[in-house]
Amino acid sequence: MSHCKERFKPMQLNPNFKQAVFEPEYISLTNRTMSIDVINKHPSFLMKAYIAISRSNRQALDKELSAIKTALLKLNIDPFVFVDNYTFSVNQERKMMKQAAADIDRCNIPIAETSEKGIGIGVEVGYAKAKMKPIIYLRHKNADHSTTVSGISDFQIIYQDIPYLERQLEDILTKAIKPGEKP
Repeated sequence: MSHCKERFKPMQLNPNFKQAVFEPEYISLTNRTMSIDVINKHPSFLMKAYIAISRSNRQALDKELSAIKTALLKLNIDPFVFVDNYTFSVNQERKMMKQAAADIDRCNIPIAETSEKGIGIGVEVGYAKAKMKPIIYLRHKNADHSTTVSGISDFQIIYQDIPYLERQLEDILTKAIKPGEKP
């Protein structure tokens, strides 16, 4: 059994409950199941989800990305799609990977949509896992299974339609983000 060291820094004191409210600085790992302890629900605090998808098949996933973003925003989680934010030339591979690593470092929840395969998705997810972030694996039920991404993920959603994807993602995120409860 592996555990991360708990590191919280107090943000404010709730005078009504005489209980400190903390800013989360870690994600804990227990028996391969990861949970995010989000105690501070302050409106200015917005968690970030890094969404890894295939660049070459980006347009084929428009509806799926819309559902993913909707589920995230309902829970005050900022969706970030790397391939929508940057364009790199072929000779900028080091710059691209440095930027991807920096963006993954800034995220709380990596989400890998693998219905359209891409080698980069596995690299992004592997890096996020090494940083002990909880991985959410998504794919359409008719898409090829990604054994590598699924194998290191903490949550899996195999969806048959867009509404199901949105509901399941919202459900997983609601269960994974437990305000006030230490892992």
